[in-house]
Amino acid sequence: MSDNSTNTVALNGLARQLVSNGLVSEELAQDASAVEADGKSSFLTHLLENSDVSAAAIAQLVAADFGLPTYDLSTLEATSIPTEYVKEDLVSAMNAVPIAKRGSKLFIAISDPTNSEPLDKYKFTSGLSVEAVVVEENKLQDLKARILEGNSALSEGLDDSFELEVDDADKEAGTDDEGSELDETPVVRFVNKVLLDAIKRGASDIHVEPYEKIFRIRFRIDGILEEVVNPPLNMATRLTARIKVMSRMDISERRVPQDGRIKLKISKTKAIDFRVNTCPTLFGEKTVLRILDPSSAQLGIDALGYEPEQKKLYLDALANPYGMILVTGPTGSGKTVSLYTGLNILNTPDTNISTAEDPAEINLAGINQVNVNPKAGLTFAEALKAFLRQDPDIIMVGEIRDLETASIAIKAAQTGHMVMSTLHTNDAPQTLGRLINMGVPPFNIATAVSLIIAQRLGRRLCSACKVEDDLPRDVLLSEGFTEEQLDDEKTEIHKAVGCKKCNGGYKGRVGIYQVMKISEEIGKIIMAGGNAIDIAAQAKSEGIPDLRDSALVKVTQGILSLEEANRVTKD
Repeated sequence: MSDNSTNTVALNGLARQLVSNGLVSEELAQDASAVEADGKSSFLTHLLENSDVSAAAIAQLVAADFGLPTYDLSTLEATSIPTEYVKEDLVSAMNAVPIAKRGSKLFIAISDPTNSEPLDKYKFTSGLSVEAVVVEENKLQDLKARILEGNSALSEGLDDSFELEVDDADKEAGTDDEGSELDETPVVRFVNKVLLDAIKRGASDIHVEPYEKIFRIRFRIDGILEEVVNPPLNMATRLTARIKVMSRMDISERRVPQDGRIKLKISKTKAIDFRVNTCPTLFGEKTVLRILDPSSAQLGIDALGYEPEQKKLYLDALANPYGMILVTGPTGSGKTVSLYTGLNILNTPDTNISTAEDPAEINLAGINQVNVNPKAGLTFAEALKAFLRQDPDIIMVGEIRDLETASIAIKAAQTGHMVMSTLHTNDAPQTLGRLINMGVPPFNIATAVSLIIAQRLGRRLCSACKVEDDLPRDVLLSEGFTEEQLDDEKTEIHKAVGCKKCNGGYKGRVGIYQVMKISEEIGKIIMAGGNAIDIAAQAKSEGIPDLRDSALVKVTQGILSLEEANRVTKD
């Protein structure tokens, strides 16, 4: 900032007040005033960015001098904001936001009470009496940004590269009249922007949820749900109907759940699929969109987070001409990506690969993919029977859910085919117990299953802001670390901090694995009728780390925080 600007700009009321109370220097106040006069930034924003003074100290000072109440915006609930008085043009132009209405009184959050213009504007536009509430400048700017992002989502345009790809042959949802009503530009653009924002932020799921008094949209980012926008409640039906039209669902049917799919072409070379499900709730249909990125299968096995020995076991199992590889874990734990990474390795011109899924989540060229359709009689078992008559080398079954599917899959694995599938169990030893409970003979399990991978996804620490976590040795030992790990000079235990590049100290996710080869001893335990506890004890004696052990290894590598390891794996 040039000297002449700092010498000629007159200090306004707030600047004089801060200088007279010794909170900031006159030189800094002059500099901030000049920046504000040039329209580059607000006085308080520049002050906070270029000094050690806190927004809370400024708010307390001006509130005391003016005899006004203060309010912490971090405790503000979205439902309390009187949205009918929140006008986008006023929020954008004025450094003030209505935060509550009580009777005929409108409460306005401001950071500079010396400026009465916002209060006059809101009094005129609302027809109510107004009362100022002093808030911290940084929190006020955050609130403004959230409001403007949510409101402008109805009118903002999209990049030219964003394109909705719809199969014309499947446009059977609703009538022509309904379709024309749904083709309202604000609703269409809003839904498109939500989908695009979710992709840009790396979300895995989008939740569209109507309630009695609010309507919210949440993204699951790095495994954690985060509220991103609260559209007007009266838009809930139209937004849901728009998504159903895009997913080729029946928009006239609101009483039963429906499944659909959306394909978005976001560039000439990349498309993203969304698996969509609606479910009727008390106040409308909740819609969840799972984002399926085909490029995730192209990451390669090194990007998934396997430890060297675990990676070798998986690759060795894939190299076998026959046998069964099972991947287990809860929904959203990355099982599909693990399976498709293996299929991608095996996908060569001389190999016949067929998959049966419900539905196919990742499309890969060179692989014959089938969506099961139980209503039409195409179950996993029926698809498997068909595959075995089509000269298969490798078969992938989306999930083993019943004895018939399990029996056919195991028979295929015993007769010269590689079979890959998933189960929903907590760890690798329990997977074998689950097959026995289904009714599969122990001998068949021991001879057919070659490898079991149990997995979870943990949030990866942000490399830009993580700091060393100084925890007592006895606490670390009680958490499960070994003496050898704590004595190792390479051990680096870090914790999350948070910065502009990440989400609360975390950025991206990494796999946590238990990779258990069915050894001769484990096979004997299975055939002798042993349970999951017996198998787990044998696996431990063979040096196979369980999920907790694998998570702690990643903590010592500075990849996971101990807090995240506990969230994902601690019983």
